[in-house]
Amino acid sequence: ALAHGALMGARGNSGVILSQILRGIARALDRQDGFEAVDLARALQEGSATAYKGVLRPVEGTMLTVIREAAEAASQEAAQDGASTESVLRCASEEAERSLARTPSLLPVLREAGVVDAGGQGLVLLLQGILRFLRGESVSEAMVKATGAAQVEMASESYGYDVQFIMRGRGLDINAIRETISAAGDSVLVVGDEETVKVHVHSDRPGHIIDYGCSLAVLEDVVIENMQAQHEEFVSKLEHPSPPAEQATGVGIVAVVPGAGLQRVFESLGANAVVAGGQTMNPSTEELLKAVASLPNQQVILLPNNSNVILAAQQTKSLTTKEVAVVPTRTIPQGISALLALNYQANLAANVTAMETAAKGVQTIEITTAVRSAKVNGMEVARGDVIGLLNDELIATGKDCFEVAAHILASIHAEQMEIITIYSGANATKSEIEAFVEGVRQRFPAQEIELVDGGQPHYKYILSAE
Repeated sequence: ALAHGALMGARGNSGVILSQILRGIARALDRQDGFEAVDLARALQEGSATAYKGVLRPVEGTMLTVIREAAEAASQEAAQDGASTESVLRCASEEAERSLARTPSLLPVLREAGVVDAGGQGLVLLLQGILRFLRGESVSEAMVKATGAAQVEMASESYGYDVQFIMRGRGLDINAIRETISAAGDSVLVVGDEETVKVHVHSDRPGHIIDYGCSLAVLEDVVIENMQAQHEEFVSKLEHPSPPAEQATGVGIVAVVPGAGLQRVFESLGANAVVAGGQTMNPSTEELLKAVASLPNQQVILLPNNSNVILAAQQTKSLTTKEVAVVPTRTIPQGISALLALNYQANLAANVTAMETAAKGVQTIEITTAVRSAKVNGMEVARGDVIGLLNDELIATGKDCFEVAAHILASIHAEQMEIITIYSGANATKSEIEAFVEGVRQRFPAQEIELVDGGQPHYKYILSAE
């Protein structure tokens, strides 16, 4: 159940890999009433092996390395006289932490950025949490007092509300915010820095939490969902299931798309179902699976349109009786080019081949702002700099969006191409967009320039050249 839940909730490559680790552990312990030190070590080894098998091209310096080295340490400890499940788990946890610290030495992109692998960090925290539970350790008494009353009240009366928002301000005290939010509900997540804080909490009084956030900062992306209503709808569907829909002929298309404007583009080009998601907001495997299941078509093509969604998309193939194929599009322009190549008279295999070929024929430029200082691809990037990515790789930085985009367009010889399409983002003003488009037209007068209101977050502009 844990392995399946992790897979269905996976929102990126690390989440999918974690689900495979848990799957291997579950397989090793299957049908056992209990386990000893040697069993636990064997289960961790099986979790590592299963995770490596689940990745087409395993990369060292990621959470794969962390689980492998942690499992090896566990096996060495289990072979010692007097080893216990606690000592095995302790060795695994400690080695995982040491392995995490070594990830930058194995992966140049981590070393340049001055960070460790995020998935590996998550795995370390999970192992540490399991070890603390095994030892009988608990969270601080203060946190229990802060959240306990709210948890008991909500559990006995209703599911309450799911509240999420982003705080934008200056000098935000994340620890104080976390403490206050924790006292107001449960399932609390408060992360960020002095200028941007992401808040998630379950509470039966969402208004108080929103008021508190507004008193400290400007709020963005505010979401309030009635979990009680969702629960009742879920129960109702179980008790009164809808009649099965008639099967449709032809191939259905599911696309992962950020922004209302881009959603309209994909739907106008023939996407049958659109799943909201993209950079920093990967959809879960379960959300992708629901989109596949919602179509009457028995053959479905998935367009992930982001490199970190591809692995989760591929997992859907084994979770449904439908025939699902993933065209591994890594950017929005690749997804659009792939969709334009769709032939409803062709079979699934022919369409996948044509769409993959079309996706490779487009150049994608993404313009955004650096959220922290780092060294990437040999370039020093300061927080707040404009950065430009070409086909998912950072290659330019500067202070002006147009100049960065123009530099990349020149590097790919856009003057020899036919069409340059500009997708404007949600955080670009009308005057900024007009000036940007006019600059591109003047720099590339022989090319056809198209402007589309993409509405995508994070990226001020996405450009495709073909």
